[in-house]
Amino acid sequence: MSQMKQTRRNFLTSVGGVGAVIALSGAAGAKTASRFTVANDQFMLDGKPFQILAGEMHYPRIPREYWRDRLRKLKSLGLNTLTTYVFWNAHETSPGVYDFSGNLDVAAYIRLAQEEGLWVNLRPGPYVCAEWDGGGLPAWLFPEESGIARTSDPKFVGPMKAWFKRLGQELVPLLIDNGGPIILTQIENEYGAFGADHDYMRQVMEAERDAGFSGLLYTADPSQFVANGSLPGIVAGINFGTNYKAEEEFAARAKVRSDGPFFNSELWGGWFDAFGDLHATMEIPPLIDSLKWMLDRKMSISFYMLHGGTSFGWYAGANWDSKGYSADISSYDYDAILDEAGRPTPKYAAVKALFQNYLPAEAFAPLPPAEVPVTVPRFRLTEAAPLEPLLGKPVHQSSPKSLDALGQMHGLMVYRHRAEKPLSGVLKFVDVRDYALVRVNGITVATLDRRLKETSVAIDVPQGGVLELWVDTHGHCNYGKNIGRDQKGLIGQAILNGAPLSGWEQMGVTFDDISGLSFAAKPVAGPAFYRGTFNVTADGAVPGFTFLDMRGWGKGYVFVNGHNLGRYWSVGPQRAMFVPGPWLKSGVNEVVVLDLREAGERTLAGGPNEIWDLPGLVKA
Repeated sequence: MSQMKQTRRNFLTSVGGVGAVIALSGAAGAKTASRFTVANDQFMLDGKPFQILAGEMHYPRIPREYWRDRLRKLKSLGLNTLTTYVFWNAHETSPGVYDFSGNLDVAAYIRLAQEEGLWVNLRPGPYVCAEWDGGGLPAWLFPEESGIARTSDPKFVGPMKAWFKRLGQELVPLLIDNGGPIILTQIENEYGAFGADHDYMRQVMEAERDAGFSGLLYTADPSQFVANGSLPGIVAGINFGTNYKAEEEFAARAKVRSDGPFFNSELWGGWFDAFGDLHATMEIPPLIDSLKWMLDRKMSISFYMLHGGTSFGWYAGANWDSKGYSADISSYDYDAILDEAGRPTPKYAAVKALFQNYLPAEAFAPLPPAEVPVTVPRFRLTEAAPLEPLLGKPVHQSSPKSLDALGQMHGLMVYRHRAEKPLSGVLKFVDVRDYALVRVNGITVATLDRRLKETSVAIDVPQGGVLELWVDTHGHCNYGKNIGRDQKGLIGQAILNGAPLSGWEQMGVTFDDISGLSFAAKPVAGPAFYRGTFNVTADGAVPGFTFLDMRGWGKGYVFVNGHNLGRYWSVGPQRAMFVPGPWLKSGVNEVVVLDLREAGERTLAGGPNEIWDLPGLVKA
C-alpha cells in the first residue's frame, strides 16, 4: 500500500463496505472454471452479483505454518476473499534467480485460500509499496541513482516483463478462468500518486496479459489520483482510511469515473510505524461509520490490513516526506483487525458485529483455537563474538561506493581509510544511508543518523591510524519520488576540510548467514553478536509465540534458531520482537543478537505482548 505521506500522515484510520448480493459459495474445491465479470456496474460471478468482502494479508510476513490459521480467521469475520501483494524483490533476489520455496511459495498460499473457501484478489505489482523494502522493486535494478523506476524505460520494462513471465508460471493456473480462486489482478499499484504516464500503465497491463493473466484487471488509487492512475475500460478501485469519509471519497471518484463496480480496494483500518515516531493507533468508530455507509450501498471492500504480521529480516521499507527519510520498524502490526500475533482485536469484534447485520450466520466460519503464548523468564546472553569475521573481502576504491553499486542489496558496510598522515577536521559526505558508527583505531567516537540529517563529523586521526565508518542500512524507499534513488551506504565523495579524502577499503556483510561466528564467554570490544539459550516447555507438540523484550539494547538484528526476526532500535516505538511459535522448539532454543552499541543490556525475556512506547524523535 502506498502512503501519500503528505496527506495521509495527518489522518488516521480506514474503513470499507459491502452490500448487494453476497455470494456464499466460496472458492473451496472449485476446480471447474467459473466466470468473474462486470455487468450493470457490479461484479458478477457466474452471472450473479458478487460483492467482494476481502482482507489483505501477505505471505512473507506470516510464517507458512500460520497461513491456514490466518485464512480461517479471515473467513470467520465473514469475508469471502483474500487480498495479497506479490513481492518481486523477495522472489528474484538477483537477475534471473528465482525463489518460490518455503514462505515464498505464493502458489501454495493461494491454493490454501481456495481450500478454505476463499477467492483471491492478486496484486502482482511490479511495484507494491506495502512498507516493504523498495516497494517490492529489486535493488539490483538500481545500482546507481536512476529515474527508470515505474517508467517505460527499457531498463525497467524488460526485467518487469521477464518477472511477470516467471510469475505467470506459478499463478496463471490459479486464475478463475482455469478453475482457480484468483478473480482479480491489479495493474501496478497507486500509480496515480506517482505519475500520469498512461503508456507505461498500458505496458504493465500488456506485460501481465502476455504472461497469461487473463480475466478481470483493476487499478487502485486514492480518489484524487484516479485520473492519473486508471485506464479506460478497467475497473478503478479507490483507497482511503478512517479519517476519510467514504461518501466523500466515492463522490470525488465520481467526478472522474462514474461507472462501477464501486470498490474500496484498500480500507486502511490502521497505520504503520517508523523508528523514532509515535506508535500509530486508530479509532474504531470512524471505521465502523464508513464501513456501514458502504455496506448500505452494496459496495465491495478490502481491509488493509486485516493482519499485518512482521517484516522479518531486512524487508521493512522506508518512506520519504517533507521531513525526509523515515525507516519503518519490523513489526507490521498496523493496529490491524488481527494483531501481529494473529489475535482478534477489539476492531475485529466491532467489524464482526456490524457484518452480522448484513450477512447470514453461515457466512461466519468458526474461529480457530487460540494459540497460547510462551512466557520466557529473563536469561543472560553469556557468549559474544566480533562482527569482523563475517565481513567480505576488501574492495579498494578511490572514493566510497554505495552497497548497491557493489552488488550488495542490504546489510552493513565497513568503510576503512588508513591515515598516511594525521587527519583532523570536518569530514563530510553528500549523504549517510542510513546510520553510521564513526570509529578511530577501533573506538567509536561518533554516530551519524540519517533521520537527523547528519552528514558530517569532526575527526582526529593520528598518522598511521585507522578511520572506519560502519554503515548500517534500513529499507530502500518504498513510496514517492525517491524510489530507485535510495542507494545505501556513504553517498558522494568523502570531503575533509574541503578536499577529497581518497583511498578506501570496503567490506560488506548481509547477515543472511551468521554461521561463521565464533562465540566465547568473554567480552568483545566494539559492535558484537551475543548468544544465549532459553528453554521452552510446550503443552502441545508445538510451542506458542512470544515477544522478546529488547528494552536496554541498542541497535541491530535478532536471530532465534537461525531465523532473522528483523531490526530493533532503542529509538522505539517497538520494544519487543515477535517470535512465531513454529520457529521455537520444545526444549533449548538459541538466540543471537547483533548490537552495534557497545554498552547495554545483555539479558532478554519473553512475554505475550508487543511492547510499545512513545519516544518521539530521539537520537540513539
